[in-house]
Amino acid sequence: MRRRSFLLSALLLGALRGAAAGDGGVRYASVERRTRLAFPRDHGAHPAFRTEWWYVTGALDLPRPDMGFQLTFFRTRPGRAEDLDSPIAARQILFAHAAITRPGAGLLHAERAARANLGAGFSTADCDVHIGAWQIRRHDEGQGGESIRISMQDASFAFDLVLKPAQPLMLQGDQGYSRKGPRPELASHYVSWPQLQVEGAVALDGKREKAAGRAWFDHEWSSEVLGPDSVGWDWVGINLDDGGALMAFRIRDARGASVYAHAALRDRGGRTRQFDAGEVQFTPIRTWTSPRNGAHYPVELEIRFGPHTVQTSPVLDDQELSTHRPALINYWEGLVKVSGTLSGRGYLELTGYAGALKL
Repeated sequence: MRRRSFLLSALLLGALRGAAAGDGGVRYASVERRTRLAFPRDHGAHPAFRTEWWYVTGALDLPRPDMGFQLTFFRTRPGRAEDLDSPIAARQILFAHAAITRPGAGLLHAERAARANLGAGFSTADCDVHIGAWQIRRHDEGQGGESIRISMQDASFAFDLVLKPAQPLMLQGDQGYSRKGPRPELASHYVSWPQLQVEGAVALDGKREKAAGRAWFDHEWSSEVLGPDSVGWDWVGINLDDGGALMAFRIRDARGASVYAHAALRDRGGRTRQFDAGEVQFTPIRTWTSPRNGAHYPVELEIRFGPHTVQTSPVLDDQELSTHRPALINYWEGLVKVSGTLSGRGYLELTGYAGALKL
């Protein structure tokens, strides 16, 4: 899964000089290291880029311990219908995935998809994205306070949650410029918001219950993330027990080797340390095999970065999402506990194991 403080002419010039080519000759905006993000504007959408997502995951202690939730909105600019004079032309597509992890009871997930201006929409001024009644929206609450409200409804489950910051934004990489490969154009603008306090309600089997816990918010946008030799990634976003935050990822090739890796650790005092590719190592410990497609997901991973070694442990092995809107996508997205030199709870994301990911 950006709007800048430079002139429109500079934006257009950058798009022409450095952008990746789109379908049908479309030119996408490019991620630039020199870009400085500004908020709340850059909480909003960046439709000149090819791909963007707003991603919320969390661990609940109410209504039951170690219940996980996820809501992700994706925006994609497919590079078609760019010259069609219609407000509902398929220039921007939105789709969303939602899930609830219930230890001992399995995973529930749902999905939505729509064209922008045809049942869906987004703001470029602030975080406000929706498909029908599903939404992620930031609110100003006066006196410098703010919150994010997320809501979705499906036949089998629903949630309506308010997330309140307990600490500042975490700009990943170099002030939000996050490398994803050996070439500088393989990058994204990437912002995290860890340790969000969660309050609201979850509905299961028609019963609405109070919910409380901690969440992690990511917002990322790019036009080129995966190089030609890359098939997917392993990623963790962990709210640490001591109040700190850990983000780590690696990009993989078809042989399972790391193409690129990075980690960022913010301690409870707010100091952040970045770990470069040579300092980060992912090692599979145990895999789980999907009964739906035969993919082997390393649900238990050892992650080494600098002086630290942690291991993931899923609260439920089968947290695979098999989605169909707008296309078939299989990936593992689940609540894990982390132990080792650091401890906490958060989400592990494993993509490209059931087939190369196409962005």
